[in-house]
Amino acid sequence: MLRLQAEPFKYAPGHVGSMNHARSTKKRTGGRRRATRKKRKHELGSAPTETQVGDHKLKVVDTHGGNRKVRAVKTDVASVATDDGVESATIEDVVENDSNPNYVRRNIITKGAVIETDAGLARVTSRPGQDGQVNATLLEE
Repeated sequence: MLRLQAEPFKYAPGHVGSMNHARSTKKRTGGRRRATRKKRKHELGSAPTETQVGDHKLKVVDTHGGNRKVRAVKTDVASVATDDGVESATIEDVVENDSNPNYVRRNIITKGAVIETDAGLARVTSRPGQDGQVNATLLEE
């Protein structure tokens, strides 16, 4: 008896996850497939919270399952980890931000940004727009 081995599932050409598991925008004939409905509440996104250096200001956002997420709109305090432990430091300026060079000019803090604090230069390890706080590690000079 001849056994056929099943081939692994393959996506159609041009559908390599760029659609985020959505339906193809093209019909089999090559025509355009129109949207059948608008987005549902759980499918909606939101604009990013670009945390700036300034007086401490938080925003509470409702999330899935009745939970809440605290976002830092502005902050001037960072928890800086040193060899001795963690100390609270005042943020003075954003020195470097790899995610967007314009963020340095606009003083926007994101994960990976290098900030100038009264304890010295530190790299941000938390996501202030998601966590509502700035955690950083002191850079060796």
